[in-house]
Order: sequence, then structure tokens, then C-alpha cells
Amino acid sequence: MQRTYVIGVGMTKFDKPGSKQGDYPDWAAEAGGKALADAGIDYSLVQEAYAGYCYGDSTAGERAIYGLGLTGIPIVNVNNNCSTGSSALYLARRAVKAGLSDVALAIGFEKMERGSLGMKFPDRTSPMDRHLARLVELRGWDESAPFAPQLFGAAGREHMELYGSKPEHFAWIGWKNHKHSVENPYSQFQDEYSLQDIKDAREIFSPLTKLQCSPTSDGAAAAIVASERFVDEHDLWDRAIEIAGQALTTDTPATRDEATAIGVVGFDMTRDAARLALDEAQTAIGDVDVIELHDCFSTNELLTYEGLGLAEVGHGHELVERQATTYGGDGPVVNPSGGLISKGHPLGATGLAQCSELTWQLRGQAAGRQVDGAQVALQHNLGLGGAAVVTVYRQPQVAA
Repeated sequence: MQRTYVIGVGMTKFDKPGSKQGDYPDWAAEAGGKALADAGIDYSLVQEAYAGYCYGDSTAGERAIYGLGLTGIPIVNVNNNCSTGSSALYLARRAVKAGLSDVALAIGFEKMERGSLGMKFPDRTSPMDRHLARLVELRGWDESAPFAPQLFGAAGREHMELYGSKPEHFAWIGWKNHKHSVENPYSQFQDEYSLQDIKDAREIFSPLTKLQCSPTSDGAAAAIVASERFVDEHDLWDRAIEIAGQALTTDTPATRDEATAIGVVGFDMTRDAARLALDEAQTAIGDVDVIELHDCFSTNELLTYEGLGLAEVGHGHELVERQATTYGGDGPVVNPSGGLISKGHPLGATGLAQCSELTWQLRGQAAGRQVDGAQVALQHNLGLGGAAVVTVYRQPQVAA
């Protein structure tokens, strides 16, 4: 098995659906072109590609990538709900790790509709039918609330009931991520709010207000993964960031048929993926300096603190009380990009935008949002229905 490295990343600015110039092929060409330029290589050297999107016709991945060139390489379309971008990265990395290719492209894009997510094919079984049935069994159902914030809001309510967290803890996470995004030119929102602004925003589903929920977004992001041999032969060590560990997990009975409300939204998938990725990287969560995690809702960020092992189960809100996960805190900086809540959430692009941010952080290229001295980074991307991808990145260990 070969060591694997991210050698180039790129993304578009994320924008409100309908406000972005162009169409998904334009955005993919921009993100992919930036990644190639960042790597300093020509598209002709890419040996295979994985294109992630959730909303689009079959083979939209080919149409998107053809903007970079028509070289006849294998292109695989990927759809794994909100973890689509990281799933594309996972497949690209596996191809390189196994020695099947020396250079693989992962690209993700989305052209979305305004408003809350919904099911696109109501005439057939929903992939989440059993998850939703379990939540109804546990907590009932509110017909007036969109399904996604209801799922994650219910998990937050359960955490409050079991462990004593409060709405203020979740509001602080929304405040933090909006504050972080002020320094991110790629972010859909770059507005700073007071904590009271977050609390007073329109309630979507208690304890979640609008400013604690990720928006729908348009945009694209890309990453190029290469083997150690390729990096060495092309002398790319000045830009290479190692993918030291990575895991993709899916549902078990603990995340569906036997789940709590917290389990329904993927806690166990997150925990298992984190353990596997950290184990492969031979590192501990305490060694991680910076994290991009799946804060689709502020409640999920707090739950993910526990799933990743940053806090013991039931104690995630103590990190909030210490303000541990922002600049100057005693934990890793979490979501320096602004996270999904503020940066935006074009489903197919999200995981690759996270990869871009962490690559910049480890290179020291994150400008005003730079985490000082970052050496190890962790990415968490979650899709209900379901899949969780956790990736551990680190500075390359180059032989003398």
C-alpha cells in the first residue's frame, strides 16, 4: 500500500442558490482548474476521477469534468448524501493507495434549490424510511418542521434531557462558526453576529434557530490525490499533505433499528469512522490541531465532539463552556472556515471544501483564519441514510 498525498486543492465561493453566475460545469471547471494549478500539473496526468453530486442527472460528473479535458480516463459518479464529496475523496485515495493509479481527481459540485432539503422521489421508498420511523417511535413527529432540522433538533433535545446541555451551548457554536467565517472569502456568509442575535433568530425547530442551521448552496470543490512516488518524481513536497488515515462507515443497528435520537443522526458511524481513521494514522485525537466537521446544525457539532473523542459522551457541552474549540482555546480549532453553518453546504462539494481548508491550514496558507503551528488535521463529513467519512491529514514525513 502506497502513502497518499493531497497535492492540489481548489474551490469556488459558495453562494445562495440562484445567485451564482454560470452553471455546475463552470463551477467544476473553476474548482478543478484551481486544484490542478495548485498542484502544478496538467490534467493529462490525472489517471482517474470521481465526481460527487446529489442533485443532477446521470453522468453529470462527466459533463463537469469534461471542462478540464477529454482524455478518456475512468470517471465515476458518486452520490452519498451530504458525505458525497468525502466519499469521492475516499475512492480517489483508495485507488492511489492500492497502486492502481498515481494521480486521481476528486471533484464535487451542487446546484441546489432554495429552502429546506426534501425527498426528490416521493413515489418510492425513502432511503431513510426506517431512520424516520425510529425517530417517530422515539419522539413523535412535528408536521410543521422540515425533516432535517427536526432530526438533528431531536438529537439535541435528547442530549439536553440526558446530559444537561442547554440551548445556549448550541447557540454558542452557531456564534463561533459565523465569527470564524468572517475571515473566509469562500464563505457564503461572512457576517459576524452577537450571541444574542443567534438566540433571537427565527426558530426552525427547538433548540435550533436559523443561524444555527446550514443553508443550501451552489458551488464546487476539488482535490488531487497522488502517490508518494509521483510526489517524489515531480518534486511536489512543498505542497503535499499526507492523508495519514481515512475511514468510511455506514449504518449499524445502533444507528437505525435500535437507535436513540442521537444514534439516528449517525453518532455511531462518526465514532467508528474516527477510531478507524485515527488508528490508521497511528495518532490520537489529542494530537489534532484543527478540525473541519459536519456542523449541518449546531447540535451536530456538539454531538460530534463526543463522537470524535474530543469529549466523553455526555460532556461535549463542557468544551463549549470552556470555549475550547475556537482560537485561543485549549482544544483544536473546530471549523475555522465557518463550517457548513456559515460557509454553506452544497452537498457534493462540502467534503472537498473541508479538504481544501485543512490542506491550506497545514500548509500555513489560511491567511486570517490560520491556526498557528497546525501539524495534524481531521475532517468529518456525515450523510444520513447513511455514511460517515473521517480523514486524518498531517505534514509529510520526508526522508532525509
